[in-house]
Amino acid sequence: MMDKAYLDFARLYLLHRAGAYFVIRPRTDLRFVRYRSQKIDRSSGLRSDQIGRLHGFYSRKAFPDKLRAVHFHDCELQRRFCFLTNHLLLPASTICRLYKMRWRVELFFKWIKQHLRIKRFYGTSINAVKTQIWIALCVYLLVAIRKQQFGLPQSLHSILQILSVNVLEKVLSINYLQLA
Repeated sequence: MMDKAYLDFARLYLLHRAGAYFVIRPRTDLRFVRYRSQKIDRSSGLRSDQIGRLHGFYSRKAFPDKLRAVHFHDCELQRRFCFLTNHLLLPASTICRLYKMRWRVELFFKWIKQHLRIKRFYGTSINAVKTQIWIALCVYLLVAIRKQQFGLPQSLHSILQILSVNVLEKVLSINYLQLA
């Protein structure tokens, strides 16, 4: 699952040739020639499900095989989306749900950036990064549990700021929370 910023048909063709599937949002200026349309359930938000090829000279040279374009209208957001994929057999609704799951992952990482305040990673291996994220999540959850138990009126953000300032002091941070 990739955003339209990563639209590179030569790279996508390498993924396709390696046997991998992708779902990506194309740019609005994509030139796509439809060979056939597949049946859809319009009540589910689907607007079209088409199989075809890229039309632009360089695009088609970079990705010469068939692609699938699925158009979907999101009633909640009142927006129309187009998804491009090389998986020709999955139901169109599944392709839309897959991309929606990708968006949830992005929102999760946005939340991590905003709330966990990881300034820098002390290790750069995959294991070190995962461990530091898990530690930050555990600290966040422990503080949230304590906030609930003590009935503290401060926001979690305020509490975490107070704790981060006073971590190395010998005075208990909870006293500061009651004074604030």
